[in-house]
Amino acid sequence: MATASKQEKEITVEDKLKAIYDLQKVNSKIDEIKTLRGDLPLEVQDMEDEIVGLTTRLENYENEIDEYQTMITGKKVEIEESKMKIERYQEQQNNVRNNREYDNLSKEIEFQTLEIELSEKRIKEYKAALETKKEEKAQTAQSLEERKLDLNEKKGELDEIVTETKQEEEKLRERAKKIEGMIEARLVTAFKRIRKNARNGLAVVAVQRDACGGCFNKIPAQRQLDIRSRKKIIVCEYCGRILVDLELANERDEKMK
Repeated sequence: MATASKQEKEITVEDKLKAIYDLQKVNSKIDEIKTLRGDLPLEVQDMEDEIVGLTTRLENYENEIDEYQTMITGKKVEIEESKMKIERYQEQQNNVRNNREYDNLSKEIEFQTLEIELSEKRIKEYKAALETKKEEKAQTAQSLEERKLDLNEKKGELDEIVTETKQEEEKLRERAKKIEGMIEARLVTAFKRIRKNARNGLAVVAVQRDACGGCFNKIPAQRQLDIRSRKKIIVCEYCGRILVDLELANERDEKMK
C-alpha cells in the first residue's frame, strides 16, 4: 500500500496532462479507423434486417398459397358432392308418389346447382388471388436474392477494411487501456464524459492563437499562463474541454510519431 501511495504522489499534474493528451490522441486514431469503415456496419445491419423481413414475407406468401390451394381443393370436393346429390335426387324423382315429393326434390336439385355455381365462383376468385400471391412471391424471392448479393458485397468491403485495421485498432485500444491505468479514475471518467458530448470526440485540446482548440473562444492571458504552468487541470469555461499548452501538445505529437 505504501509503495502504491508513493507512486501516486510521484504522478504530477504535468504527467496527468501528458497522459490525458496521449489518451485523446489514441482515441482520435481509433475514431479515424471507425470513420474509415464509415456507415458500412450500419448498412450491413440494415441489409440483414431487410433480408429477415423478406424471408418472413416469403414464408407468409408460401402459407397463403397453400391455403388458397387447400380452399380450391375443398371447393372442388364440394362440387363433386353436390353433383352426386343431384344425381341421387334425379333418380328419386323417377320414383316419387306425388307432386309434393317431386317439387321438394326439384328444390334440392336447384339448391345444389346454386351451390355448384357458388363454389365455381369461389374457385375463380381463389385462383385469381393465388396467381397474384405467386407473382408477389416471385418478386419477393427475386428481391431477396438481390439483397443477399448486395449483403455479400458489403460484407466483403467491411471484412477487408476490418482485416486491414483490426491489428492497429487492437494495439491502440491496449495502449488506451494502459494510459488509463496511469491516470486517476475520476479524471478518466471526466475525460470520457467530455469526449462523449464534444464535437469530433475531442475532450482534450491545445490552446492555439490564444483560443481554445475546440470551440475557438478567446482565452484570457492569465488563464493561458496557468495552463502553461501545468500546475492544475484547467477546462475551457465555454465548452468544458480540458486545455493543454501548445508546447506540450507538440511534444506529445512528436513522441507519438
